Amino acid sequence: MDMILEPLMNPFALLNLQAQMTSLVMDTHTVMTLRLMGLSGAIPARRGENNRMIAEKAPAIAKAYAAASMAAMAGNTPDKIISAALAPLSRKVRANRKRLMK
Repeated sequence: MDMILEPLMNPFALLNLQAQMTSLVMDTHTVMTLRLMGLSGAIPARRGENNRMIAEKAPAIAKAYAAASMAAMAGNTPDKIISAALAPLSRKVRANRKRLMK
């Protein structure tokens, strides 16, 4: 039983994943701040923003789950699976940030 073990991830993949997560966290923080400021009346908020922030959660999570599942079933490494899950969330949060900052 002589098996050659291949490394699951290289260190650069982990750095890339960390950069993706950091970007997502920063964009999320910005969106949350802008929405809280809108809720408090500190800045003008678009009509229906409260409903929008609730309604978009489930579809975004479902897309992330589906992307991660597909990546896992394809036999990808853990970093690629997590990256696949982060992609739809990052797109949604980035779009929200851009829209709310107008």
